[in-house]
Amino acid sequence: MKKKIALITGITGQDGAYLANLLINKGYKVFGSYRRSSSLNLWRLEELGILESIELVSLELLEKSNIERIIKLINPDEIYNLAAQSFVSLSFENPIYTAQADALGVLKILETIRAVNKKIKFYQASSSEMFGEANSKKLNEDSRFHPRSPYAIAKVFGHYITVNYREAYGIFACSGILFNHESPLRGTEFVTRKITSTLVEIQAGRKKNLELGNYYARRDWGFAGDFVEGIWKMMQNKQPKDYVLATGEEHSVKEFADLAAKMVGFNLTWKGSKHNEYAVDKNTNKIIIKKNQEYNRPADVSFLKGDSTKAKKELGWKPKVKFKELVKLMIENDKKKSLKGKIIQ
Repeated sequence: MKKKIALITGITGQDGAYLANLLINKGYKVFGSYRRSSSLNLWRLEELGILESIELVSLELLEKSNIERIIKLINPDEIYNLAAQSFVSLSFENPIYTAQADALGVLKILETIRAVNKKIKFYQASSSEMFGEANSKKLNEDSRFHPRSPYAIAKVFGHYITVNYREAYGIFACSGILFNHESPLRGTEFVTRKITSTLVEIQAGRKKNLELGNYYARRDWGFAGDFVEGIWKMMQNKQPKDYVLATGEEHSVKEFADLAAKMVGFNLTWKGSKHNEYAVDKNTNKIIIKKNQEYNRPADVSFLKGDSTKAKKELGWKPKVKFKELVKLMIENDKKKSLKGKIIQ
């Protein structure tokens, strides 16, 4: 039986690595793309032990001719578009590039599929950030979007152009509206991994304290390894549909940091006003966590919680790793890296 061929854009990221691992275990031939202009960061693929099983190709989302050449060369059965400018805060500084990559990049892939081979299945990585400041307590596929950043606005375009090409041209094109999903493979630029890695480094005596922005932003955090299973299930569906993937729970940045600190061995007490709150370790009386206003965004989203009832009913998907397990998984992994003297990625 012929192996299925998958092309994963953004394979060097957290989701790309976990998805590649899943597809390889399912017998796929996996191609992974990276940007020519970026440094090739392969540590996640190496950590999962799958680097030798992947064929890497350079692909630039800003160049349609390049996209077309790669798709014709590989002739994939499935394309998973995970590549994006994925930092919300950075999108305020680079809104034009964010729009070109996260919005027009999606259109260029879909237009290539339409022109080259409409049988290719397409997955678009949408984001819970598209909901923004929504009124609903739990957000599902029918909830309205109110994006609050250039990143989220670009993702809304990517989402709707995927729907349009599905409806207009009959392409198997679907979007996964994923709520926050974390793991030991998350980069330290993201707040969850910044928390776990920095706290481990403080305990080891290599850093003094952890600086955070909005303590009270609340997010629905799950495990990335669970979420890529949902992505794959969407692509095996008889009909292309869009699905929310979420845990249905929400926790604040402060809760995440407090729990992670306990797991590292700190005994925190919180002091100060809401606008200048900081955490002190009772055992040493040292400040472990403090606020830095520079990390606040021009417009932020205070609360996001998802409802993945549709995915549970139609795909049989549900998250396995709970919040406390996720934090522990990340802390334990960073502890191991720290003990081995490795630089925490």
